[in-house]
Amino acid sequence: MVRFLSTSTIRATSHNDSTRRVELTPWDLRHLIVGYIQRGLLFVKPTSSQEKQLDEENNVIDHLASSLSRTLDIFYPLAGRLAMIENSEDDTTSFFIDCNNHGAQFVHAVADGITVADILEPIYIPDHIVDSLFLMNSVPNYEGVSKPLLAVQVTELVDGIFIGCSLNHAVSDATTFWHFFNTWSEISRGNSDNLQPYPIFERSGFDGVINFPIHIPSPLKVKAEKFIPDQQLQRRYFHFTKEKIAELKAKANKEMDTDRISSLQAVVGHFWRSTTRCRCLDSGEKVICIVALGTRHRMQPPLPKQYFGNAVHGEIVISTAGDLIEHGIGWAAWRINNMIASKTTQEVRKYLNEWVKNPWVVNTTSSPAISNKVLLGSSPWFNVYGNDFGWGKPIALRGGFGAKFDGSLLVFPGKEEGSFDFEVCLLPETLVAMGEDAEFMEAVAT
Repeated sequence: MVRFLSTSTIRATSHNDSTRRVELTPWDLRHLIVGYIQRGLLFVKPTSSQEKQLDEENNVIDHLASSLSRTLDIFYPLAGRLAMIENSEDDTTSFFIDCNNHGAQFVHAVADGITVADILEPIYIPDHIVDSLFLMNSVPNYEGVSKPLLAVQVTELVDGIFIGCSLNHAVSDATTFWHFFNTWSEISRGNSDNLQPYPIFERSGFDGVINFPIHIPSPLKVKAEKFIPDQQLQRRYFHFTKEKIAELKAKANKEMDTDRISSLQAVVGHFWRSTTRCRCLDSGEKVICIVALGTRHRMQPPLPKQYFGNAVHGEIVISTAGDLIEHGIGWAAWRINNMIASKTTQEVRKYLNEWVKNPWVVNTTSSPAISNKVLLGSSPWFNVYGNDFGWGKPIALRGGFGAKFDGSLLVFPGKEEGSFDFEVCLLPETLVAMGEDAEFMEAVAT
């Protein structure tokens, strides 16, 4: 279906220091076994006149490759590799980013006969198409010692172009991912004088908390347990308009006689209750909602917004299926609100200290009661639809299948201002039931 036309290595244009290294923190290292972050944007194919405006070569692919190289001047660790050191004194390993400019992978591909409508019109995400638009499928992050940390696939469709980025999750969270993507699109559009602040690679914010490099058990010894997506799972996008979000927020706050429940907390509470209903669990079964909280502002002093790396911590809200369903949306959202409000700087520091003493890595395949949880990732506040590479803004976002599991819930900004898009990954029977859940679908745009 997808044919590779060319594969090249893109290096930073002005790299002049092969000795730079970036240390990895507990938030980075715990992702060594799971897969790359995979996000991509779908564009209408540029017209010939738009191509001519991009550069003198009139070639979108060459233009994207050239602008990517200039972007790697700024995000130079992404042109490097992971380095692994064996610590013989305690039989552990240590990892860091070796900024050696070995380069990112850049692939030009074509999807014969595939149109924009083939991707956007099906109710369920056509994984056989979307997965082929990304590189590094099922590649664990620790393989970044030999594989590129960044792999870009630009795929030409019949009437569109898809730019898919796969970024090693041991070096980046979604905040860093979109910082890179936003910078690349600005450079591609010729807007280099108005870029976001440059990424900050130093780890001085961890002084007094962590001694680098961190010693951990070798992930190679548990590679047999690495995550492989369940092929039974299906994904679907649910769109919430600004108006429906406001209604859910107002309802949740009214039920709890407060004004502290946010829009996102209300919608997540709505999702949590519906997935629990549609999984047909016994009333006494434990159900879990995990929220990936940003921790940049929870450090003291706070890490800068442009801090390069992972700075996310998963926090848990627990209920029984019966309690969650019997209570309203406000009760679910209020539980989430209280959990988020309770997280302090001291708890973040405690987590980092304890992780160094007893390291562990994310391994969703071994998590207990995985079918009873939902895990919220990403954010509706990222700049997704402002990414104009020079021929117009994107018409849709799609993610790859990397690190998906039953209960994966990703939130993105919708195309219309103030709207949310949720990518939900569940068992087919659960997704079908959610589509027939009148209480849930009343808030969903159709």
